[in-house]
Amino acid sequence: MKKVAVILLLVVWACAPGCQNARSHVSGRPLIGITTVFDEKRQVSEVDISYVEAVLRNGGIPLVLPPIDSEEAVDRYVKELHGLVLVGGRDIPPSMYGQTAHETTEVLPERRTRFDSMLIARWMASGKPVLGVCLGMQFTNAVSGGSMIQDIPSLVGTDVNHKKVYHRVTISPDSALARLLGAETAMVYSSHHQAVDRIGKGLKPVARADDGVVEALERTDGGLGLFVQWHPEAMMEKDPNHTNAIYGYLVRLARTPSRKGNSRPN
Repeated sequence: MKKVAVILLLVVWACAPGCQNARSHVSGRPLIGITTVFDEKRQVSEVDISYVEAVLRNGGIPLVLPPIDSEEAVDRYVKELHGLVLVGGRDIPPSMYGQTAHETTEVLPERRTRFDSMLIARWMASGKPVLGVCLGMQFTNAVSGGSMIQDIPSLVGTDVNHKKVYHRVTISPDSALARLLGAETAMVYSSHHQAVDRIGKGLKPVARADDGVVEALERTDGGLGLFVQWHPEAMMEKDPNHTNAIYGYLVRLARTPSRKGNSRPN
């Protein structure tokens, strides 16, 4: 039933995008796009329902975005949507940042690589609010000219386990993230084996794990956005305040007209 509900939201928006856009502003419920994981063998595009529920719970209207080969559609997404969630997935092609593949690298399907690359570049240029989660943070960093550590265990070490566990992060005290969470440390749930290395243009690191791995980025170019290496939507049962703080921040930013401005939480 939950998957059907997501499809119905897509149908409503597709049938009357202009009216839906206007209604969402009047009701104070902004349209939040959510990217998807593409399975090339099954030819299926899907997303974990926890992303959808986190947006909906915090006042946004979630709209799931399949990886389509259409510049016109991407431009329409950027124009019509008020906020964007970039979800997790497999690894970015190392060719994007000038490296050859590590033996542990599992590259994204080409279809999703093309779509996410185009969407991220155009969305970042718009300055509209964005939340990058796990791969979403990594992909934005790569599109912005950054690079990746392709395997944390072999290239950084095993002092911190980043794979499907909770671990501690230390947050920069002068960051929007610290103000948002009201703390300079947090226990977060992550599931990744890669990490950002060289930081892309217009971004800065604002949180790190105890092994030095970058765990969060914020924008420095005036656009609105937060990027976290962990999965706040997966923390709802254990730490709902954390989940709602992160997703509520995105929805709150998306309620206002797009602008290049301060990304501090209210």
